[in-house]
Amino acid sequence: MDEVTSSRRTTQKEDSIDELASNAQRDPRTLDETEVPPSPLPGFPRRDDYPKVPDPAFPNRMVSTKQANRPFLKYAEYRTKREAEHAAWLGRQKERAARLAQGDEVGPEEPDPTAEPEVGCLGLLKLVLYVLVFALLAGKFITGSFLWEHELPNFKKWIPTNQRLFSERMLTTFDGSDDAKPVYLAIDGDVYDVSPSRLTYGPGGPYHMFAGKDAARAYGTGCFNTHLTHDLRGLSEDELKGVANWKRFYANSKKYVKIGRLSHPAIDPASPIPEHCDPKKATARRSPEQVEDIKHQQSPSSSVSSEHGRSEL
Repeated sequence: MDEVTSSRRTTQKEDSIDELASNAQRDPRTLDETEVPPSPLPGFPRRDDYPKVPDPAFPNRMVSTKQANRPFLKYAEYRTKREAEHAAWLGRQKERAARLAQGDEVGPEEPDPTAEPEVGCLGLLKLVLYVLVFALLAGKFITGSFLWEHELPNFKKWIPTNQRLFSERMLTTFDGSDDAKPVYLAIDGDVYDVSPSRLTYGPGGPYHMFAGKDAARAYGTGCFNTHLTHDLRGLSEDELKGVANWKRFYANSKKYVKIGRLSHPAIDPASPIPEHCDPKKATARRSPEQVEDIKHQQSPSSSVSSEHGRSEL
């Protein structure tokens, strides 16, 4: 008797397992409420109880309005609305054309409300303007300079100019004394307009001694009081390099523009070379004849004869 009961229980368990396996293979939407297995995720039932609507892509098929399908259904609704607006606009356009054909007065043409806006030249210019303004403000906020601490190039250098030939006398009139005239200087024959730095090269400025003249020698020796001349005779190799560096500075400057050349009179080869303002360098560069002349001038006999001559006068 016990064996028969145990056999029946085993058979019932096997039938129940087979039924559950069969239900699991079936579509949950075709199962009855009592046959649908519980969902492992709360809030996401296995049975789709959302209303059905026609599929926008295939009208003969019904689709669920569940959360996953709603963006597509909403876009299909938007497209349908836009198509209706476009069709209504076409009808108004036909009506307007018919009234024009009859000679009736009509208002301005109505633009298509469904037309996608195109990015034309005006839109592109606005975008560039917005980006430029943003970059300028960002530079001012970050670096304190609208140009991000960059200097604008001197566009005057790109404009061809008529190079003028100056005489030494003419150049002296551009030393900054006259506010109505620009400030010019020359270095080794090249004339530059330094008016952008009028406070530096004009009267009272630290480099006013260079204005209105060619003081190329002073650029190499640093003798700003005694070497304000273009005479480069007797300069050392390092001093000549210094003059060349200053010439490159003015030639490559973004502020100053070359406007011409300066015509110098010829230098007499027999004229004395300007002495260096540094006594040590001046002594080292003297020739033996110059040293003897200086010693002779400083000798006591020379001093006595000089005093005797003055007493006779």
